[in-house]
Amino acid sequence: METESEPYVRLATLRQLHQVMADMNTARSLADTLQTVADGVVNGLGYELACVNLVRPDGDLVVAAFSGNSAAEALITGRVGSRTSWDRRLSMGESWGELRFIPYTEGWILDEDDVPQWFTDGPPPRFDDEWHPSDRLFAPMYATGTSGGELLGVISVDRPRNGRRPGAWGREALQMYAFQAAIAISNARLRSNMQRALVRLEREQQALRASEESFRQAFEYAPSGMAIAEMGGDQHGRILRTNDALCRLLGRPASAMRRYSFSDLVHPEDIGTLLRTSAEGGRAELRLGRRDGTYVWVSLRNSVVADAADGPRFLLTHVEDIEERKRRELQLAHRASHDSLTGLPNSAELRARLSARLCRRPQDSRPSAVDSLDAAYGDHPAVPDTNGHGFDFGSVVPHQSGLYEGFDGFDHHVHVIAPEGDGSADDGTKGLAVLFCDLDGFKSINDRFGHNAGDAVLIEVARRLTSGVRDGDTVARLGGDEFVVLADGLGRADAEDLAVRLRNAIIPPIRVDGRAVRVGASFGIGWAHCGMTAEEVLQSADQRMYVEKRSRAKQHRRAG
Repeated sequence: METESEPYVRLATLRQLHQVMADMNTARSLADTLQTVADGVVNGLGYELACVNLVRPDGDLVVAAFSGNSAAEALITGRVGSRTSWDRRLSMGESWGELRFIPYTEGWILDEDDVPQWFTDGPPPRFDDEWHPSDRLFAPMYATGTSGGELLGVISVDRPRNGRRPGAWGREALQMYAFQAAIAISNARLRSNMQRALVRLEREQQALRASEESFRQAFEYAPSGMAIAEMGGDQHGRILRTNDALCRLLGRPASAMRRYSFSDLVHPEDIGTLLRTSAEGGRAELRLGRRDGTYVWVSLRNSVVADAADGPRFLLTHVEDIEERKRRELQLAHRASHDSLTGLPNSAELRARLSARLCRRPQDSRPSAVDSLDAAYGDHPAVPDTNGHGFDFGSVVPHQSGLYEGFDGFDHHVHVIAPEGDGSADDGTKGLAVLFCDLDGFKSINDRFGHNAGDAVLIEVARRLTSGVRDGDTVARLGGDEFVVLADGLGRADAEDLAVRLRNAIIPPIRVDGRAVRVGASFGIGWAHCGMTAEEVLQSADQRMYVEKRSRAKQHRRAG
């Protein structure tokens, strides 16, 4: 900048200064802005060398741009000076407003510090305002334009083209330029940060789109059923979205599925299982209703997904068809509990069903009408002990006496009682009759015609017994040629009538391999009541059957 007579300034100089400032604000990147700042000092302010030192995140300053000397640029660009050394320099010498000038008479002590610097040769000054090669002039750049703000960097200049130290106009111009440079650098940093943020956001959005597309494809084309349902609120469990596999499994279109929640589709007997299933990581096996009214066994597993960090949460439900596995399990359970020949419940199943009806409360400890009323309203009746004293049924009996093992107070258990007395008189009491049936003459059929014929006879007898009882009664094969019938709600006369009907159903000839064979049947009627075990009940009925067998004339028991 040529200023032979300040404050008069050439118009061309102002235009040139305006142009370099405009160039600073049009640079496309932070690196371009920094280089433009250094070039502007050389091209617009009349210095031969200029260096831009930028503050790094750790506080130290790095040489970010250099202009005026390619050799010096290659030597010091990228080198770092500590913040301590720079703070020392900015506190020395003379203060020219926001500028800091360190004359060569003081600057010699800085030759050994760690701030990157260059050295120029030249003769010693002849005049007081002549520039010395060891003079140093720094223009700090602050975020707010003044020294009270955050330091962004420092512009270092050297060798004014007129050979003199800058006057008032030159100092003002350099200070104003540093202020504008700070603004340009701040804006460039902001643009750079915004560009990086936009790039990062675009990458995240691309990753999110890719993730969403991967999830959509995994959801839509999963071989097993999947659904997304609302979580919480009044619409908890309402189905929002389903995949094709679930729609095919339930025979319902996706549009129809959105009208339901899983509680609407679950089998009534499995609603408790669904409600007990934990939303987060919950798993359950239950039945869901198809469009045709049938039900399919499924394994249902829940997990929670969020729409955003603080957005609504949804239930992602995985539904797997386990109908075939359940069918095999039921088949195995049926085989374990049923006779393989006749298909009737076997001995173990018979004992299990009988035990389920019995508790260990003796028959003579029947609850009174008052006790029954108390039970209906949730109160435990007082049961007398052997001394006639009352004690609390729910707290003492189950835990101390063991009398009601497997039975917790009045837990909806219906006590089983038997008709009074042993005679033929019917007192009107209804109980659980146990009819023990033993076939007469079956051994001779096995011996004469073989086991295949005997098996055919057993199958037919099982069919006739099953046809002769009510739907709720149980016909079981105890083993060999012995069958047991459990019939609840019968009096003595009813049980005897049932035994006669079943005996008459068995007596007609049975055709086996083109020949007719006959078997007879002896029935013993026992009565089950609480206080007995299943084994005791069966033993009682067995004994009565043998009494009945011995009492009947031999000719009535012939068969073959």
